[in-house]
This record gives sequence, C-alpha cells and structure tokens, in this order.
Amino acid sequence: MQQVPLGTTGARVSRLVLGCAPLGGLFAPVPEAQARATVDAAWDLGVRAFDTAPHYGAGLSERRLGAALRDRPRADYLLSTKVGRLLVAGAGDDATGADIFAESSGLGRVRGYGREAVRRSLEESLGRLGLDRADVVHVHDAQDHLDQAVREAVPALAELREQGAIAAVSAGIDYADAAVRFVRESDVDCILIAGRYTLLDQSAADELLPLCRQRGVAVLAAAPFNSGVLADPRAGATYWYRSAPPDTLARARRIAAVCERHGQPIARVALAFALRHPAVTAVVVGARSPQEVSTAVAALAVPPPDDLWAELADETLVPAQQLA
Repeated sequence: MQQVPLGTTGARVSRLVLGCAPLGGLFAPVPEAQARATVDAAWDLGVRAFDTAPHYGAGLSERRLGAALRDRPRADYLLSTKVGRLLVAGAGDDATGADIFAESSGLGRVRGYGREAVRRSLEESLGRLGLDRADVVHVHDAQDHLDQAVREAVPALAELREQGAIAAVSAGIDYADAAVRFVRESDVDCILIAGRYTLLDQSAADELLPLCRQRGVAVLAAAPFNSGVLADPRAGATYWYRSAPPDTLARARRIAAVCERHGQPIARVALAFALRHPAVTAVVVGARSPQEVSTAVAALAVPPPDDLWAELADETLVPAQQLA
C-alpha cells in the first residue's frame, strides 16, 4: 500500500490508517484473538499506520493493538494515540461516549487537558501499548475544553516533539469549527477530523481543509462511513454512533443507488471521496475483523469512475466543487 509524507513532520503514513476503536469493543465485544487477527490482516495487506486512544474500551484498544504490534519492527509503522482522558481506577466515568463501548477495562475516564495530565496520559498509554513511543499524539475531543487544550495541551505535546519523543502534534475532533481553532491558534502538525468530510457531511471543506492546505497541516479524514450508514445503509444502520434518522438513512440510500448504477459499492465510493480532496493525506477506517480490513483495502485499490462523481453532483447529493 502506498505510503505518503505526513505533512512536514518527517513521518510517513499509509493512505489507509487502521482505526482501532472497534478493537476496544465499539458497539459489540471483540474477542482477543479476533482483535489480533484484525491487526495482523491489516499488516499483511500493507497497512502501516494505526490509530488508537485511551477512550476506546477504557484502554482495551491500546492493550490489544500493542500486543499485536509489539514484535513488529518499530521503524516500519506509524502509531498514533490520544490525550485528554485519563483512566482512573474507581473514578466515575466520563459519560460522553462511554456508552457506545460494549467492553471496558473497568477504569473510569476522567478529562484532563493540562500539561501534567497530558504527559501522564501519554506515559500510561505507552505502558498499555507496551511500546517505547507514539509517533503522532492527538488532543482528543476537546471541543468543550478548547481554551485549555490550545493553551496547555498542545504546548505540552510540542515540548515532547522538540525533545524528539514524538514526531507530530495533532488534534482529533468531530467538529470542524473547533479544528479550525486548533490550526489557527496552536502549533499542530496535523488534524484528525472525524465524520466531517464524508458523502453525507462536508462541513470540513468550508474552512478547515483549505486552511490546512494553506498552512501545510496534514489532514487525516476519519469516520468516512459516518459510523456505519455509508458502509451499508440498511435498516438500523448507525449515524454518529446512534440509529440513523430516517432522513439521513434515505439520503444515504439515494447515494447508494447512484453508486450501484455505476457498479460501485457505496463503501468504496465513501473511501474514495475522502481521499479526493488535496488536503487529505489519509483516511482512518475502523475495523473489527480481518474481513472488514480486506474489504477496505480492496475498496481503495480500484477508484470509482469519473462519471459516477458527475452523477452524484447532478443529483445534488454532494456539492459539485467537492467532486472536482
């Protein structure tokens, strides 16, 4: 699989990054052996970038990913994790997003975006991973803590970057306007934007993506399926980690119908769309099984035909300027 520079950081990333939230039991438990097989399949198919976080299963994702990567040559892959949630025994759990994980280590999630919390979070993540370093560290889900994240979390990570402990400082976030503030006001090397540059939601294209391109900030487009509905818009499909509203499901099905007329699965088109923007370096795709990994890799191997993009624009399902 093609590997490309991650902006100006000196690091390289495969065009498909394995998102490891599912390995932490997102929506449903994942057996340990299946988690390992998923990472092994990604490696065998050329994926060399892996993204995790303490939030995913309250540490389970980091432990499972680290176990699968620990014996791989460390220089051969890029690893990213996140800061902003500390895992604390006996603590009340951070309610935001905890309920979407069917598994947990039993530790409570506690928000922390101060300098010491950031350093402690990364140190504890490396302990769970069993690895000596992370290449990219994202400030995670800080939309309600932006002042502190910009003022304290990013500078703390920038110190580690200057010391050579990490390669890049980033923010991982679901809101385009908050991501814009990170780019304008802090020293980030890249942005992981989740669910805001997809066939259903292009809000990142309004300001964030042009700004990142102008400033040389790399963009990782995560959640290209909007948590499921753009992979398979069946009844009960999820959108933003909840059951898709009827109007969203109907729109996804109209998009799928256009794709089918061109002999393309909607999932393939969703992945290709995210990578069409010149500001986007790579797409982050969550997978919970070897089959899901192989499907995603195969989807990227054959780009959809140009006339499909024209029809999507004609149907006004996606603005034409986003398909050029």
